[in-house]
Amino acid sequence: MNAPLLALLLLGAATPLDSQVVLQSYASALANLTAPKAMIFVYSVSQAGPTDIDQRHRVYRSGVDVRDETLEVDGTPVRRKSVRIARRPDPYAVTALAPRVGEYELLFLDTVADGDHLDYVYEATPLYRSGGFTVDRITIDGVRFLPRRIDFHTSGALATGSGSIEFGPESGHWVALAATVSAVVGGGVARERILFSEYRFPPALPKSTFL
Repeated sequence: MNAPLLALLLLGAATPLDSQVVLQSYASALANLTAPKAMIFVYSVSQAGPTDIDQRHRVYRSGVDVRDETLEVDGTPVRRKSVRIARRPDPYAVTALAPRVGEYELLFLDTVADGDHLDYVYEATPLYRSGGFTVDRITIDGVRFLPRRIDFHTSGALATGSGSIEFGPESGHWVALAATVSAVVGGGVARERILFSEYRFPPALPKSTFL
């Protein structure tokens, strides 16, 4: 089937930027990105493997303070709310996961169409020996110059695997939208997918949220 004429015209109008200009803009965008003071969101996690999981959660976060409420298990709303309170950095924050120029060598591979603009795909190679989480490839958004997708692999004593995390704009912030991973855990293969939605960014959350 032929592509719509308008899509062809829009794609043809998108002129690729020099790959080094993109990397300079990327470094600047990351340096100037600020994390929201507080946020509320919902995530759904599905896992198949040695342990099957199908859950829906609501998370309240203020800095490192986190309140995680289980809303559904196996598609059924929980009768008695399960709440976990913790203090930990945001593991899905783009600033925590994005490869930094100077820590990785980023080699331009290709452009991909994203609506009426182009995104830029780079192969990532760590400049220093890294353990645990290592980025393999990054797709940089051609408008905001922030990571649209990060492909990675992990290695550790308990599990090894690979996956990807997708990001996008929400109310002026750049947040995780979806994550997929396949890993070997205890000799068995596990596959997991997480979807993030219903983001809200209040100016603050009361301290009682985390009690």
